Amino acid sequence: MIENIICKDKLLSIIIRSSYRKEGIEFFTPSDFSQQLAYMNRPKNYIIVPHIHNPIQRDVHLTQEVLIIKSGKVRIDFYDDNKKYFESRILFDGDVILLAQGGHGFKMLESSEIIEIKQGPYAGELDKTRFQPINCDEVILK
Repeated sequence: MIENIICKDKLLSIIIRSSYRKEGIEFFTPSDFSQQLAYMNRPKNYIIVPHIHNPIQRDVHLTQEVLIIKSGKVRIDFYDDNKKYFESRILFDGDVILLAQGGHGFKMLESSEIIEIKQGPYAGELDKTRFQPINCDEVILK
């Protein structure tokens, strides 16, 4: 299952649930996203022709990140660009999420292992603006 989190006509996030299955390859991101996310399901003996990636200068204006929930249970809270809370989802073992824009915060509902993939180089504290999370009684789970 694929879930697109959309707020005010902006794609905040794409969630690929661990149960998602499809033959072939499917890209979930538009070609202009600085982080590309795809799913592949190939049969035994399928060959991806060897290749290298050519050096191409890219201009990245916004950090996008992919998280893989290796284990555990995580609540993600979504915010718009003005730090206004929108809604929340629960992520489980094997779920993958692309955080495309807007704000986000997390609460570990169980001990969790998460793999994070994003563009670099990392700019330290210049990379993000932190703000106060919502209170537990404000959570809207979808």
